[in-house]
Order: sequence, then C-alpha cells, then structure tokens
Amino acid sequence: MKIAVCIKQSPARDAGLRPARGGAWIEETDLAFEMNEPDAYALEEGLQLKDQHGSEVVVVCLGPARAAQTIREALAKGADRAIHIESESVMVDPLATAQLIAAALRPEQPDIILTGLQSDDLGYGQTGVVLAELLGIPHATIIMQVEWDGSSLVVKRELEDGWFQRVRLPLPALLTIQSGIRKLRYATLMGIKRAKTKEIKRLAAADLGGEPGAGGIALERVYLPEKSKQGQRFTGDPKEAAARVVEKLRFEARVL
Repeated sequence: MKIAVCIKQSPARDAGLRPARGGAWIEETDLAFEMNEPDAYALEEGLQLKDQHGSEVVVVCLGPARAAQTIREALAKGADRAIHIESESVMVDPLATAQLIAAALRPEQPDIILTGLQSDDLGYGQTGVVLAELLGIPHATIIMQVEWDGSSLVVKRELEDGWFQRVRLPLPALLTIQSGIRKLRYATLMGIKRAKTKEIKRLAAADLGGEPGAGGIALERVYLPEKSKQGQRFTGDPKEAAARVVEKLRFEARVL
C-alpha cells in the first residue's frame, strides 16, 4: 500500500508577521518557517499506517527552495521518499495548487492520500477536497480516526456539537486529517541521518502544466487588523444586566 502525504511549509505560529511592500503578501525576509501543523498530523497518521501495515509513505510538497528543510523533517520522522514541486511564487489559489499536486501524484497512483485539514497561513481548507475531485477518487474530511480492514478504509469524522460519523471508503481515497488526532512524534538522531540519503524528486511547477501564481484567486492586500477599544455600560436590574453581559460574551465576544 502506498500512502502520499501532502505537506506545506508555512510561517512559524509565533513569528512576527507584517505586510510586505506593496501589501500583496507578508514580508518573508528573516521570517521563520515550519511544517504546517495540520499537515504534521496528516504525516503522523500516514506513519502510523506504515507502522501497522508496512506501507510506503511519500511526502509531496509545493513550495520554494526553503521548503526542502520541511521535506527533510518529514523524511527524518519516517517518510520513505519525497516529491518537491518547486515554485518560488506564492500559491494562493487552492485549485491551482491542487492541479500541480494532482499532476505530480498521477504517476505515483497512491492508494491513500492524506492532507491536513487546512493551512495555517491561508486557511482555505479546500486543497484536499479539490485534489480528490481532480483525481476522481472518494474523499472524507475532518478525520479523527483511520482503520484499514484489508479491503477498505473505515474512518471517523468529526461533525458538530460533539457528534461523529463513521464512513467506509474504497481505495484509492483521500482524507483530510483533523489536528490533534494523535500525539506527534519527534525525529530521532538515526532518522535525521537516514533522511540525508532518502530520495527527493524535484519537479518544476511549469513542467507540470501549471503557471506559478496563476489561478482564479489573487490577493490584493494583506493588512494587520485594526485595534480599537470599546466599552458598554449595563444599567437597570442586576439580574437582567448580568444576563445581557453573558449574552454579549457568548455571541459577540465568543469567549464563553
């Protein structure tokens, strides 16, 4: 069984972000990058399936040259080999991104494709399901548990208000993994050494039929949220005032 895991390099979660000159994207100079956290959980799930069933895990990453660091991290954790789709452009269109990944994965013919639920930087949550549609395979989202019974996948999906759904999928299939599904592993010293000898296949985005930066979505302006202070005074009956405060905190501030 072959498992493909789509990973992305995104700005570190504690990095200080500021708009770049022109305002179309963030300033990346001296910015720290790391593996997109939801994708790290997808990788962990792929490695768990490998440990249980002896699968081959292939990671696929679309990004610039610096993304090689994130690819090496995935290899150090246990992935067998990698495909790096090289593009220096900022890919903000999930359809254009999925088209490039689909072109790279078709020759591989993986049995299972795993992606994170969404990316930390753009947060569309669409690339995985669009990729499944382009490849013509079934998919399921917000996956909390994956089981392989020898002929099909049985997955547990998270719904709303504490509800879950179990779905059986034939192979090949694509799953978008929910963060927190498992405890993430660390790369061992031996894993880091072995990663240096593992294969990384490099493909140019243009050679896959995609134009870097092309697509139906374009960012016009990135800006920091405006800070403002606002106060409200509640008068009248104390019980009624307290109820109104709770309502404001629950439905407007969303802190309850």
